[in-house]
Parts: sequence; structure tokens; C-alpha cells
Amino acid sequence: MPDVTMNSVAVPFARRRGPLDGLIGEVDRALRVLAGAATASRAYPAQAAEPQPPLTEQEKRHSAGLMRVNHVGEVCAQALYRGQATACRDASARRLLEQAAAEEVDHLVWCAQRLEELGSRPSLLNPLWYAGSFTLGALASVAGVPRNLGFMAETERQVEEHLDGHLRTLPPSDLRSREIVDKMKEDEAQHRHNAEEAGGVPLPAPVRGVMRLMSRVMTTTAYRI
Repeated sequence: MPDVTMNSVAVPFARRRGPLDGLIGEVDRALRVLAGAATASRAYPAQAAEPQPPLTEQEKRHSAGLMRVNHVGEVCAQALYRGQATACRDASARRLLEQAAAEEVDHLVWCAQRLEELGSRPSLLNPLWYAGSFTLGALASVAGVPRNLGFMAETERQVEEHLDGHLRTLPPSDLRSREIVDKMKEDEAQHRHNAEEAGGVPLPAPVRGVMRLMSRVMTTTAYRI
């Protein structure tokens, strides 16, 4: 009788990860993001803020609207990068997308915490934003690695502009929100640089224009809903 070891019989019965496992993992991740169950790996930037004077009710509402927009942006970033990574066949590009998505989780948690401090809530349309962004990310990946990373770079470029606008319109006394937005902007610039260095190419002007239009619809809606 041949010598049969545990190692020799384990392989045929080992459970290999298939497409269904990946789908279940992405659904679980989406549910945790939408339920606010994600946790940050870095310290809350607002802790570094100097003591600030109390905000007026109007200032609180405006800051909350802007931070809700930022929270929606991070929900979309999570979904975009997970969608891009899921459909990407290049291992190095996939790692870059997954790393960016992991760092965006911090932004998501920080924005949610600031919204709570301001007595407000995230957007009620977050499930819609997530589903649409994940689909868009997967479609971007089909265009090939240079375009996929170019989409990432253009996304981050537009987010940087959007955060610059928030820094101009946040109440001057809302130092806690400013610390968060400043740190987010620093991270987004690094993500853009990483995507460009990894081979991302500029997107056609019509595509950039459509992205800006979609962003405008999202930000206008999320400020209130």
C-alpha cells in the first residue's frame, strides 16, 4: 500500500477561492462602509486643532453640508477603487488601487466622526452612490491599465480641487473640519502622484467633462440629502 501523507491528500480537498468568494467579500466590504462600521488606521486629524469658538447654527449647518459631501466623496472613492481593483488583471496596478482604497477608509471614518460632532448625518443616498461608483470603476478597468490609472489620477485631481473649494468656504472658526480636509487633500495629492508615476495617462477631455458633471450633481445633492 503506498504511503499517503496528510499533505498529499489535503490538496484535492483544499477550498480554492473563486469568483463567488470575491463577490461575497466585496458585498461585505460595501455593507461595512455603508453601515459606518469601518475603522481608521490613523489618528483623527481634528485632534490636532486648537480649541475653537462655538459655531453658530448657520455655520454648523454649512460645515455639516460640506462634510457630508466629503463623506459621500469617500464612499464613492471606496467603491470606485474597489471596482477598478476587482476588474484589474495587472497585479501591481491592483495593489496600488487597493492601497488607495484602504487609505480612503480613514477619510471616510474621519468625515463620519466630524458629522456626528456637528450633530448631522451622512447622505441618505449613499447606497446609490456606492453602487454607481463601483460599476463605473469596473468599467474604467476594462479600458486597460494606463486608462484605469489615468482615471484614478483624474479622480484625485478633481477631488483636490473640490477640497480646495471647501477650505475657502468652511467657516474660518471651524478648525476641526479644516484639519480633516487639509489631511485628506494631502493624501489625495499623493494618490494622484502614485497613479501618474505608475503609468496613468491623461483622459480625453470629454471624459473629464463628464466626470466633472457627475461630481457636480453628487455634491449638490449630497449637501442637502
